[in-house]
Amino acid sequence: EAVVSTLSTEAVVSTQSTGNKNMIAGGGAPETELSIKLSQYAATLSGVESHCIKAFAESLEIVPFTLAENAGLSPINIVTELRNRHTLGEVFAGINVKKSCITNITEENVLQPLLVSISAITLASETVRAILKIDDIVNTR
Repeated sequence: EAVVSTLSTEAVVSTQSTGNKNMIAGGGAPETELSIKLSQYAATLSGVESHCIKAFAESLEIVPFTLAENAGLSPINIVTELRNRHTLGEVFAGINVKKSCITNITEENVLQPLLVSISAITLASETVRAILKIDDIVNTR
C-alpha cells in the first residue's frame, strides 16, 4: 500500500511537472524516494514486518547504484548524495549520467514509463513474498 501510494504521488507530481500522466522522473529518483518513504514507514513498525519492509526499501537502492556504476561514477558517493537530496525534499533529484552528477532530472527531461516502474516493483514484491511464503518466514495475507 505504501509503495502504490508513493508511486501515485510521484506520478501526480510528475504529471504536474511534465504534463504526461504516463511518465515519471528517471535517474533513480522514484526508487530513491520510495526507498526513503518505506524506510520511514518501517521505523514505525516492529518485528518481522519492520525488517522485511526495511530490507525491501534498501533493495530499491540497487537501481540508482547500478545506474551510477554503469555510468562510470562512484556508486557509493552518488547514491549517498542522492539519498541526502531526497531527504531534503528534492523528490526529482536523480542521476544525470551526461553531467555525472545529481540534478533535477525532470528539468533534464529524463523520464521513464510509470507502467515499467510499477510492473518491476510489483514483480519484485510478488517474488519476495513467494520466497518468504515458501520458507515460512512471514505469514502472507
